[in-house]
Amino acid sequence: MTVNIQSVHFDADSKLLDHVNRKIAKIASHHDRIMNVDVFLKLDNVIHQIKDKVAEIRVQIPKHEIFVKQSTKSFEESFDMALDAVLIQIKKVKEKQAV
Repeated sequence: MTVNIQSVHFDADSKLLDHVNRKIAKIASHHDRIMNVDVFLKLDNVIHQIKDKVAEIRVQIPKHEIFVKQSTKSFEESFDMALDAVLIQIKKVKEKQAV
């Protein structure tokens, strides 16, 4: 499983990156054929005023691609919400493959 983390228009601190890496490591236990995980952390700007922190997660499984986008006032909360949604979708994909 390859993990790519990109912070767009800002530099993510090590605390945020550690949080993301620690949580992403748990995805592998939910499905054994995950190929890539891409995490995008972005600032959602509205005319130079920072509005929200956006977390996007894309997971590639053979024959499936899962994409989730969440935005809140903190990166950690956005990422956690997106990760929860990804885990739900991974479970659905795994259930369909088992049938």
